[in-house]
Amino acid sequence: MATYLDFEEPIKELEDQIIKMQGIEESTDVDLSDKITELEDKLTKKTKEVFSELTPWQKVQLSRHPDRPYALAYIEAITDGEFQEFHGDRNVKDDKAMVGGFGLLDGETVMFIGQQKGVNTKMRQYRNFGMPNPEGYRKALRLMKMAEKFGKPIVTLIDTPGAFPGLEAEERGQGEAIARNIYEMMRLTVPVICIVIGEGASGGALGIGVGDRVNMMENTWYSVISPESCSSILWRSWDFKEKAAEALKLTSTDLKKLGIVDYIIKEPANGAHRNHTDAFKAVKRTIKKQLKELKLVDPKKRINDRIDAFSSRGVWK
Repeated sequence: MATYLDFEEPIKELEDQIIKMQGIEESTDVDLSDKITELEDKLTKKTKEVFSELTPWQKVQLSRHPDRPYALAYIEAITDGEFQEFHGDRNVKDDKAMVGGFGLLDGETVMFIGQQKGVNTKMRQYRNFGMPNPEGYRKALRLMKMAEKFGKPIVTLIDTPGAFPGLEAEERGQGEAIARNIYEMMRLTVPVICIVIGEGASGGALGIGVGDRVNMMENTWYSVISPESCSSILWRSWDFKEKAAEALKLTSTDLKKLGIVDYIIKEPANGAHRNHTDAFKAVKRTIKKQLKELKLVDPKKRINDRIDAFSSRGVWK
């Protein structure tokens, strides 16, 4: 059963009316097609209206929507099921919050790496709610180096509320693991494309977020801190999370203007959580287009451009 956020209630009401009309039409053989068409037109108009006026906090809510597809769903759709997942960091264990492996993108081998959240309570616990431990970042780096060895491009799918903040993660070098990934990703000789498909929180996101192209899906966020945490630090309460979301400039539109991300991937009119198929197609089109562009660039120039791009972010004149 679909989940609706509070600001989606007008959409739900119209959808319920359409379903009710269709049920009456089937049970009574009365032709209600004109009424149904009229309601469908209203639904299209209302959906466009709601999703064109989203606040930053509403976009944060959409990025966390339980019906939104996660990394493995994108990978399976983009590769048509031709995906071989790899496990383990060859040191501690296999981190289930970080997934990765080779997949076929229309016949071309690509290394896909992403942060995976669970689709239900049991799987969320299994995936640690999409919060990787140090071994997750070390697994990601191992797979990136494997891709580089075989000359295969890398695509990372970012969706995390942050790196796991537990004591054991710090003891195993969480900060070092993320910093090492940032350092090594800067120097990868193969094309690297990064896509924020949900939440992009702090170093947890940046640990797989350094690439030649950094993309955000339309209804996602990317920031050094979540609105709730920002609110609790500044106001000692979560009650100001909406104000914090506005101030953080964490939406795809804001970050594109600030030059933090390169490209915004448009979502279906009713959001990726309502239309998985079109969301998958949009991401696949973006990856193919950008890979085609990046392959034409000399590896040394790609590395220099990557370093220059990230060095210039956050610099104000």
